[in-house]
Amino acid sequence: MGVLALQGAVREHLYMIERCGARGTGIKRPSGLSCVDGLIIPGGESTTIGKLIDEYGFAGPIKKLAALGVPIYGTCAGLIIVSRRVSGKHEMILGLADVAVERNAFGRQVDSFEKDIHIQGIPDEDISFRALFIRAPVIKEMGPGAVEMSRLEQGVVMAREGNVLLGAFHPELTDDTRVHRYFLDMVASARGAKSDTGV
Repeated sequence: MGVLALQGAVREHLYMIERCGARGTGIKRPSGLSCVDGLIIPGGESTTIGKLIDEYGFAGPIKKLAALGVPIYGTCAGLIIVSRRVSGKHEMILGLADVAVERNAFGRQVDSFEKDIHIQGIPDEDISFRALFIRAPVIKEMGPGAVEMSRLEQGVVMAREGNVLLGAFHPELTDDTRVHRYFLDMVASARGAKSDTGV
């Protein structure tokens, strides 16, 4: 499992992956993408991450991974990066999911908060998930291929479109591994599908 290691909570995601019994690696160069079965684009500052994706030449290789069916998980700033449309300032976005995102939908850093939410599809979905929102975006519009998994009053905070998982909050900063386990299940399913087709 790869975690894009340009900025943000890379170490925390790697720790969660290990807690789930899988092996993770930080990806600092596009060549590192050749050995991953899934990729997490972590939170941080979306403008900075976008500039670094452009500077290091990650955009093409990540788009190629997604087109091959490799699961991609964009969380917080990563959600902005993988979306197709972003309100306000334009920056490097990959357009991997047909969603429109509003940046800083809950306010600035001082407005960060925790909230119990319910997420459809994760293990033990009836049990609430304590989600941490830090200058979080929300999904305001979704194309027909996207499936809503969790919503707050401001908009959708978790969704999935095919092999792309979208989250507005930071599961890597909690003790709850269920979102990472869900993503690892996506990776396992994708790997199984490749084996079935002989890829």
